[in-house]
Amino acid sequence: MLDGTVLTSYTFLIVAAGTVLLAAVAGAVGCVTVLKGESLIGDAIGHSSFPGVILAFMFFMQRDPALLLLGAIGTGILAFALIQLVDAYSKLDEDAALAIVLSSFFGAGMVLQSYIQGNKNYQGASQAGLQTYIFGQAAYMMKRDITVIFVVAVFSLVLLCVFYKEIKVFVFDPVYAKTIGISSSVMYGVIALMAMSLIGAGLKLVGAVLIASLLIIPAITVMQWSNHFGRVLGIAACTGSFSALTGTYLSTVIDGLSTGPIIIVIMSILALLSLLIGPHGMIANLRMRRRYR
Repeated sequence: MLDGTVLTSYTFLIVAAGTVLLAAVAGAVGCVTVLKGESLIGDAIGHSSFPGVILAFMFFMQRDPALLLLGAIGTGILAFALIQLVDAYSKLDEDAALAIVLSSFFGAGMVLQSYIQGNKNYQGASQAGLQTYIFGQAAYMMKRDITVIFVVAVFSLVLLCVFYKEIKVFVFDPVYAKTIGISSSVMYGVIALMAMSLIGAGLKLVGAVLIASLLIIPAITVMQWSNHFGRVLGIAACTGSFSALTGTYLSTVIDGLSTGPIIIVIMSILALLSLLIGPHGMIANLRMRRRYR
């Protein structure tokens, strides 16, 4: 049942501001990773960021969002570097490297979390809320969490705008990009930095398990509607923000619904509908095949 009074409540406005902003920028950045064929990197980094959150808490004995974000980015960078090393200097395929790093880092995070729960050295520091970084819990978001999300979102958006032309060339024609002097290492670094920052900021929202969905699902949705790079980024941002706003509202008015998971469910519904009825979706492709038989 619709409840208009919820839209003006302080709690709803705080949570909605964080979810909409993060989902919008993550949707745009996610298009770059998906088009580059690096969509699973986000999943691996998302799981690998969790031990960084626990390590940051262990070192500083506090749950400051900025410190936890730095920890998440730190282990995310380490995981990304390990994936590249294993892929380059071993016989394993990239998907195997992703699986190894993902499971190892996430397992390490779970071990560290269980260790501090039973360790008397950490009993004086508040551990409440650390478990929300696994599955997410937007209801625990505070103004300082929104501040961190705002800074990260603006930072990632600025990087995307500054390197827009270079990223566009690098994504669609890396050989040509290299011939005109665009460094592939720099482009990989910029894309990875944007993804890692957004993943670290969004862990408390949807958790390490679902964080990659914020990057991947809007990109899959919008690619069924347009082939224009600029439009794809814009529509993906709108898709992410619409899903976030709707999911936040539903989780506020319906008892028992978690914000992060319901946002992902709404995104998934939009993606499935787009895969079916979009101009580049399954039904359109079937009609085209029948036409040329």
